[in-house]
Amino acid sequence: MTETIQIGELAIAVTRKAVKHVHLSVHPPEGHVTLVAPTATRLEVARAYAISKLGWIRDQHTRLQAQARETPRQFVERESHYLWGRQITLSVRPGTSQAKREEVMQGWYRFQLHAAVPPLVEKWEARLGVKVSAYFLQRMKTKWGGCTPSTRTIRLNTELAKKPKDLLEYIVVHEMAHMIEPTHSERFTALLDQHYPTWREARAELNELPLAAESWGAQAS
Repeated sequence: MTETIQIGELAIAVTRKAVKHVHLSVHPPEGHVTLVAPTATRLEVARAYAISKLGWIRDQHTRLQAQARETPRQFVERESHYLWGRQITLSVRPGTSQAKREEVMQGWYRFQLHAAVPPLVEKWEARLGVKVSAYFLQRMKTKWGGCTPSTRTIRLNTELAKKPKDLLEYIVVHEMAHMIEPTHSERFTALLDQHYPTWREARAELNELPLAAESWGAQAS
């Protein structure tokens, strides 16, 4: 069950879960705020914690507003795009519609991801001791990936084809680790610390890269 606490004009969605500590997050693009608290936490305690973090929340809102964003893609001749963090230039066949050019570009990104993801999944299945039954690629508005532990499936944002490959690997590891620990608990953090010690740096880099016209990711305290 999710409740909302109001602090001035700021609305914070509060969810109680089986975690040991409070987790406060600010999500782009609008900067909406969520707070996950231990099951027995009273709403007044969650409110007091959020008030103590108002300065940090405002800093995150400022950072999101200032973060670089890609200009909307028009898919025209000589337009710049990105693949694995490097800039590429689009060459357009005469007479091709904008919709068709976008469709071809998105298909090419999926092709690149389908080539890159399986070796990463196989590598981390061995290291984490889990088995991925399937992975799916989709355009997402609010996050880089997702995991459904009950079906052993993971989902990856097609925008990851634009980012450096090591950041794709971080998201793959992150989602596969959820097969062991579904929540962002201390156990989950310990898993990442053990198996992918540079995950914090990867997360920070991903958050600092230019956002697409539809923004992604989340900031957590």
